[in-house]
Parts: sequence; structure tokens; C-alpha cells
Amino acid sequence: MKLHLRIWRQPGPDAPGHMARYELDGVSPDMSFLDMLDTLNEQLIAEGCEPVAFDHDCREGICGACGVVINGEAHGPERTTTCQLHMRHFSDGDTIDVEPWRAAAFPVVKDLVVDRSAMDRVIGSGGYVSVPTGSAPDAHATPVPKPDADEAFTHAECIGCGACVAACPNGAAMLFTAAKVVHLASLPQGRVERESRVLDMVGTMDEESFGGCTVTGECATACPKGIPLTSIAAMNREYMRAVRKRH
Repeated sequence: MKLHLRIWRQPGPDAPGHMARYELDGVSPDMSFLDMLDTLNEQLIAEGCEPVAFDHDCREGICGACGVVINGEAHGPERTTTCQLHMRHFSDGDTIDVEPWRAAAFPVVKDLVVDRSAMDRVIGSGGYVSVPTGSAPDAHATPVPKPDADEAFTHAECIGCGACVAACPNGAAMLFTAAKVVHLASLPQGRVERESRVLDMVGTMDEESFGGCTVTGECATACPKGIPLTSIAAMNREYMRAVRKRH
């Protein structure tokens, strides 16, 4: 396939950016999107040009580092991560726009790389459980009802990629924060900090540059792991419960 690429280039956080045009030939339908970017960078390096900077790590849809906006959609046209998106979903001669996550909380570092440390700070404020030091407890020492386990596993699938923030017209992080809160609140081990967790994580989220949630639903549509929109309502219930208990 031959592709016409328009890619966001920005040399640094304080520098102006622009969409640069590239032509790339010989793209295999079996390539992943990141393989295609690697091929472009090989071409650019051979031409003596600066390669495109983009984030990636596991390339298995697990770490969440790879996210970019493709033709206006977070992670592209399929409900998967950018690294798991294959070029068979595009056609010969297509024009593809590639941009970084667009959100106030995710400042651009370079090209397609953004700083997502705001999400790390939200997790750091309460996304943990208290456990005694020493050896690991037996696997069945704390029974967990099946519905609670299913709820926890559903929300534990969040990989913190930030697609929900990038897709939200307000740049809100409610779905991400809700996934972390509801995951731990569903388990007995997570109920020690149940109240402080939701208050601290929502408080930190509000202190960062995330926008307010108006429940447009774009976050759940873009989520590659299928975190449901109902998670936000569940977190709101946790928050109101914590507020009432505090007062």
C-alpha cells in the first residue's frame, strides 16, 4: 500500500507545532500501526531527516503507552490500542492524520509524545491497598463473591492509556479515575481505604488540568478495554458515601 501521512511534528513543549506531510510506499496490511511508523522513521533517517518521536513499550496492548489520535479517533478506527491496530484497516492511497493526545492535562513533550504523569499522580494519591508485610497470604484466605470479583476484574482491565481523556470533549479523566476506584472498592482488601481513596483520587484529579465530566460517553466508546460508562456513576456513589461518612 501507498499512504499519504499527515503527522504532528513539534520539536519541544514550548515550540510551535505543525502537520507535516509524508508519502510512504510498500506498507504491508499485516503491519501494525507502530510498525508503519517505524518504517516511516527508517525512511526519514535514510533521507537525513529527524524521525518522528512516539511512545511505545510492550506493543501487546497491555501497557497503554502507545496512544495517538488517528484520523480524529483515539487509537484509530478499531476498538483496540494503537500498537494492536493493523494496517489492513486502511486502504491503498488513504490519507491518515496522526496527532498526539489533545488534552490540557497531557502537554506535548515532542511530536506524538505527551506527558501523562497527571494520571500517575491520581493513582499515587489513593490507588493502592494496605497489606501487612511478610509472606503472601494463601490464595483463598479472603473469599470474594463472584459478582464482586467480576466487577473488580472488569475495572482492573484499565491500562491507563489516556484514550478516555483524549476522546472527551472536555478532557475529563472520570472514566480512568472511576476504573481505579471501583476496582479496589469491589474487593475486601480494598475497603480499608475505601473512603479516603475516592476522596483523595477525585481531589487530585480536580487539582490536575483535567476538564469536568458532562457524561457525553465518548470516553467509554474510545476505551480499548471496554470500561463501561456506568463506572462513573459507581464512583459518584462511592464519593457521596464517603462524604456522608466523613460528615
